[in-house]
Amino acid sequence: MLPRPMRIAQITQEAIRVKTFTLAGELVADPGQFVMVWLPRVDEKPFSLVSDDPLTLTVAKVGPFSARLHELKVGDRLWIRGPLGRGFNIAGQRPLLVGGGYGVAPLAFLASRATEVSHKVAVVGAATKDDLFFEARLAASGCEVVVVTEDCSAGEGGLCTDVAEALLTEQHFDGVYACGPEAMLDKAEELCRQHGIPGQLSKEAHMRCGMGVCGSCQRDGLLVCRDGPVFDLEPETSQSASQS
Repeated sequence: MLPRPMRIAQITQEAIRVKTFTLAGELVADPGQFVMVWLPRVDEKPFSLVSDDPLTLTVAKVGPFSARLHELKVGDRLWIRGPLGRGFNIAGQRPLLVGGGYGVAPLAFLASRATEVSHKVAVVGAATKDDLFFEARLAASGCEVVVVTEDCSAGEGGLCTDVAEALLTEQHFDGVYACGPEAMLDKAEELCRQHGIPGQLSKEAHMRCGMGVCGSCQRDGLLVCRDGPVFDLEPETSQSASQS
């Protein structure tokens, strides 16, 4: 799969360290899939999709490659390879979306595709209010949005999984769809098992090829780029749950 050049049509500053790049082109992709972005003489890195039409990427400035992306202007080109990996697939009418930090981006794509869902709740978590983004985008997609910040500077105080736990206790949901830091995903998996509902967790790993060839993203015998990045979590049976 060869990289495809695409020009930047629009750049939106979402937060202090976060920009959204809308490209002049499209891909046919599922929420949760990713693309490899190549900058000649710099590097190639994976990024989740925010939209496939037009192709849209949201990039947090966290290292040398993303810092170089943040220097680009409208009209500059990126080279895109993908879409790659397994994405989300909503089942049921009451999904709970849980996004921690920059993991909110692919969930916004998921929410925009879930047009037939009757009731969807999105928990958006960040360290501080300055790191929050996409609350309005999720609301425009029909989500009831709950904002959580660790320093209590906006919305509810604490962790997004704390709020998710309270919601799962108070309301009925068909499944949990989560993306964020590994500790957050571990807690989301624990909550799914406690409440006996399925989950779909988008996991991160160091990716080099994006196609399952190099093995750099191997975790527990699976390749995140090919077998994921979205992994299904089936609910335990009542017997297995009682034995644990």
